[in-house]
Amino acid sequence: MLSSSSLYAAIDLGSNSFHMLVVREISGSIQILTRIKRKVRLATGLDKNNHLSQQAMERGWQCLRVFSERLQDIPPSQIRVVATATLRIAGNSGEFVKKASEILGCPVTVISGEDEARLIYQGVAHTTGGPEKRLVVDIGGASTELVTGNRAKATQLSSLSMGCVTWLECYFHDRSLTEENFAKAEAAAHETLKAIAPKLIEQGWQICVGASGTVQALQEIMIAQGMDELITLPKLQGLKHKAIECGKLEELEIEGLTLERALVFPSGLAILIAIFQALNIESMILAGGALREGLVYGMLDLPIEQDIHTRTLRNIQRRFQLDAEQSQRVKQLAEHFLQQIAKPWELDSRCHELLQSACLIHEIGLSVDFHQAPSHAAYLINYLDLPGYTPAQKKLLATLLKNQSGTIDLISFSQQNTLPLKQVQRLCRLLRLAIIFTSRRRDNTLPAALGLKVIGETLMVTLPHDWLIQHPLRAESLQQEIQWQSHVQWSLVLEEQIS
Repeated sequence: MLSSSSLYAAIDLGSNSFHMLVVREISGSIQILTRIKRKVRLATGLDKNNHLSQQAMERGWQCLRVFSERLQDIPPSQIRVVATATLRIAGNSGEFVKKASEILGCPVTVISGEDEARLIYQGVAHTTGGPEKRLVVDIGGASTELVTGNRAKATQLSSLSMGCVTWLECYFHDRSLTEENFAKAEAAAHETLKAIAPKLIEQGWQICVGASGTVQALQEIMIAQGMDELITLPKLQGLKHKAIECGKLEELEIEGLTLERALVFPSGLAILIAIFQALNIESMILAGGALREGLVYGMLDLPIEQDIHTRTLRNIQRRFQLDAEQSQRVKQLAEHFLQQIAKPWELDSRCHELLQSACLIHEIGLSVDFHQAPSHAAYLINYLDLPGYTPAQKKLLATLLKNQSGTIDLISFSQQNTLPLKQVQRLCRLLRLAIIFTSRRRDNTLPAALGLKVIGETLMVTLPHDWLIQHPLRAESLQQEIQWQSHVQWSLVLEEQIS
């Protein structure tokens, strides 16, 4: 029976949606058990005097009655409930909070904008990979948080009074999607950003991370439309023009955009465009977590590791009892290959990190069955929770593992959107070779001088004299690999040094 002491819950009473996250602590990490999201649109219940309507409060209370059943099995000390922008500004928030606490059976805390920004940053730091210096952007229903930080420490916290629900009511109240409405919404966002933009830019960042529903919606749109995962200003402008072509909110149809998100998408998009412009953001990726994850990890008091990818991969190796020594052999050989051909094949640091990750978990399919192990590996990676990896990166890893041996499925390469097609195909070829050469599972069985070079797309492997004769099983595997690669028009050549 599951011990209740291992369960933790975080509830976020947002201006647009209420969210509940229930997790189980396992060996210094978390396993997500429940995620519940309800569109309450609390912010639409505020009148011009910032008084929350009875109808809006009833929507919120009804949602919390649903949440309350799940909390009955969790110790109150392991539950945190916070309310954000709308309940910060509502004059009658005390009435809502009092009844909400009674329904849930635990305190509800209305947090400041600065505290919200800090918790969002902590959630991102615990769940999102990439460089250590980051800018985090979270567009909520009635507020937007922007935070710079380095590793676990936030360096500049900002919470602004603009959100996708409030901007919807102010600038798209007539439900028209026009150039004029977007221009007004963007101009107002620029004005709101004016005071804090120089301070944020001064802090600097290496990566920009988006943690809001707007950014989640953008990722879903881009995946559906076959774009890569990086959010850029030209992509945002393109989506704005598509929205304007639709004319009305009720007629907004963009491939990949859900009906649930459509109502507040244009207003969130206008805010995000202004943020990109005001802060000169080149690109943004989707965060792995935000406010709720920050609350959970705060209760667990777990340290933030410098490299979340390392933590995630180690957890997978332990959970599925992978041979860590063999994974390391494959990784080291793949790195050796990469060092020799990275420049001519244009394989950058992002390619390097993703290839390393694939090497360290490539045998996960064996935990299901030897037969069709690559397909089992792809399935597991597609559906496992991998903190630090974006959905697009998970799909790329699954593609590499599916094609680590045997028949090569060319179609699968074009279905991922993390890297250009040629780059991911090149990574796959290096992974396959590294697996073949390390198949003896011993450190002293690799060729003494194993070289790799490329001429266009032809991959040439240089081996010591008579190595193929001395190692007939791997020689046979390499000959089979030449055939597999030739079936998809990849050229692989083996050369032995002259004695």
